[in-house]
Amino acid sequence: MRDDATDCDGPIDSPFDGKDDHVALRDRIEFDEAAARAEAEAATHALTTAETAFEAQCRIARRLGGRVEEGRACFGFWTPELQDARVPSGDIFLEVLTPVEPLDLTRAHQDVRFERAWVPVIREDAHCFTAVTGMRAGTREVLGDFYALAWRDAEGGWHRILDPLAMSLPFGAMAPAELYDVEAMLAARGDAAYFEAFRGDAPHKFGPPANILQVHVPTATAGGTLASLTRHYHRLAERVARELPLEPADKLFLGYDAVQLLPVEPTTVHEAGPDFWQEVGGDEDGVTVSLLRPDTTNWGYDIVISGMATVNPVLLETGRPDELVDFAAELHNFPGSPKKLILDVVFGHADNQGLLALNSHFFAGPNMYGQNLDYPNPAVRAILLEMQRRKVNFGADGVRVDGAQDFKWWDTATQTMRHDDDYLQSMADLVQEAAGTRYRPWFIFEDGRPWPEEDWELSSDYRAVIEAQTDDDVFQWGPLTFAHNTPFLYTFWMSKFWRIREILEVGANWISGTSNHDTLRRGTQVSPKLNVNTRLGRTRMEILDKAYDNPANHVLTYVALPGVPMDFLNAMARASWGFIRNQDDRYGVKVVAEEAISLKWQVDEYSYSVPANFRRLKEMGFETRADLVRFFEFLPALVEVTEYDLDEIARLLNKAEPPLAGPEVYTVAALKHMARAWMDDMHEYCNVSNSLPTLDADQAAFCLSLRGFRRKRPWLAANYGPRDRFDYQRPIAGRTLFTALRHGPEGEQIFAVMHMEGKPTAEIDPLSLPVPGIEGAGWELALRTPSIGADYLGGPITLTDSMALVFSRRVPG
Repeated sequence: MRDDATDCDGPIDSPFDGKDDHVALRDRIEFDEAAARAEAEAATHALTTAETAFEAQCRIARRLGGRVEEGRACFGFWTPELQDARVPSGDIFLEVLTPVEPLDLTRAHQDVRFERAWVPVIREDAHCFTAVTGMRAGTREVLGDFYALAWRDAEGGWHRILDPLAMSLPFGAMAPAELYDVEAMLAARGDAAYFEAFRGDAPHKFGPPANILQVHVPTATAGGTLASLTRHYHRLAERVARELPLEPADKLFLGYDAVQLLPVEPTTVHEAGPDFWQEVGGDEDGVTVSLLRPDTTNWGYDIVISGMATVNPVLLETGRPDELVDFAAELHNFPGSPKKLILDVVFGHADNQGLLALNSHFFAGPNMYGQNLDYPNPAVRAILLEMQRRKVNFGADGVRVDGAQDFKWWDTATQTMRHDDDYLQSMADLVQEAAGTRYRPWFIFEDGRPWPEEDWELSSDYRAVIEAQTDDDVFQWGPLTFAHNTPFLYTFWMSKFWRIREILEVGANWISGTSNHDTLRRGTQVSPKLNVNTRLGRTRMEILDKAYDNPANHVLTYVALPGVPMDFLNAMARASWGFIRNQDDRYGVKVVAEEAISLKWQVDEYSYSVPANFRRLKEMGFETRADLVRFFEFLPALVEVTEYDLDEIARLLNKAEPPLAGPEVYTVAALKHMARAWMDDMHEYCNVSNSLPTLDADQAAFCLSLRGFRRKRPWLAANYGPRDRFDYQRPIAGRTLFTALRHGPEGEQIFAVMHMEGKPTAEIDPLSLPVPGIEGAGWELALRTPSIGADYLGGPITLTDSMALVFSRRVPG
């Protein structure tokens, strides 16, 4: 992210440039013992009277974290680690920190002196509570006091326990939290009327939208923040309201009923530093802190669980979580048709850095991502659900649950891992509240069980959660939406035909489409030596771009298949994408080696030569794409043959003849520097704003029309009925030609012909194909893909790869 984040609206003013006359922290705050004891007694009452331990912990979880209530700040922490260490109550305090000089959250770096005060706590077994008057709570305009729980060991050393339920983390999940006035933030939301319209005696239940646009905030706009994305949608709304002409870049974002953000939770931090909150000197009364504006680049799924209730500070232009409320309001107030907000939550695992942010009782052992969570622990279970409740209360209409197959627990009776479907049900049962309206969001689960077993692609039915849940509108990602889809390889569509048949029969509760953050990333990792469909484009970049923004595939998704279509913004913009994460130190070089093949798919000579692109790698000596390609031919091979011995990799790279471009001498430090440069350069290269000037106007207009076609016909989301038909034309004759006939209410029929891959057809009349039910007159051409001339209205035509036609008619009776 740019240190001086700006856009065409001008520079950003910080609300924290000045400060009122300073009052010493110890003179301003006071321990409210009565309120603290009331908090502890409430926890005792819950533990004593609740029917189950889980119910008790759910009641306690509502009181955990820091909150503003009746003129005081109340705090609660779950601290079993203090019991484990036998820490006496007299050595446990709430640590309160406040800057004694202006602190600007929009600055890249600043050294700030903080005053410090210690507040007693009331301990109740594994919980600590306290209450304080006089603390400053953060708002959009005011910076709040920072806090953490702290305890003193027998040698006088101090240790911090961070707040996993914090609602503002300006310096990330590994730093003290900011006390924030969440109720004031939510009370000021700009979409109150939207939620009030759904108010009733029972909680309102949001249902599925017509379609979804999946968005990665850091690459969606040049600004890379929620505020920048909100401004973008505000300008779109103004253009729509004023009925101004729409440019291709406008059309890219329009026509969707919902926007699904990739995870916006705090992610991992730089393994080797620097820390965003680095204390450089202090005493009992204060501490000097070197503060860095968080600058991690991440695709969103490398989370530490702690801080899940709030927003990743990297995404906040102003450092204020209000930006997420603002974005929800902008969507909900969109002219003509409100757009729903879907949040993507990750509670199925934690990165290993989670061990630094949470106590060990949260975890149940390592897994391929980092750490399993201990779902059977009543306190852990309750806290995770409370994190979810607080996050969705920002104003989300829907929730997408990442990796639902990873929610597991160890059954000691059977000595096996079991899926925790009861927990998944609890997630869907949570009641949210916005503007006084109680509601339950729409839920999507990504669940490919029995993944990661080797035969998961064959054996997964993608219906485990749908069949287990009590709601009939629970959705899962469908088989063409999960990972490992490669529509740019020959025979892909015929190889997936059995899955398409499943979608027709049971796909009404599936998310459909092949472009999402995972499939596009997987596509860039495929060897270009495989049987690539060269009819999609002249270059690998064109082939990959068209494969995931394919007009025939869009017709298949939006017209032929049931369910809810989803598109990924980067794919629709034909922007690049990949595994973007610059925090790794230990395995960063290995990750880049695995991503190296994406250079062949997503970067050509011209793109690399643009001065703004890959500037860090060029500064390291990789002046041309050819230089980098040669280095990337060596790196993956050496990572494998040396079993990732960085010293040996560096030694062998220095032996190459002729010498490799890049650093004069390869060292372990140089390799790690290269890995960071690659990730940061790719993050900038993947920004959608880079692709907007070169959007295909015809393609953008066609896709918008197609989305409108689907939205006007919600019945297309239903499973196929007895009169509906879907098949491929026989004989294959070197091409895959799909046909679909669908019947709607009031006698409407829709007929689509889609050339998915292969050789051109002979000249055919689509309405004369041997498809039962299309006989007779009355058909009108409704949609044609861009490569078909505007003069075509029907009759004989030769269809080539990626062409499609959609006809409609109404039949009496």
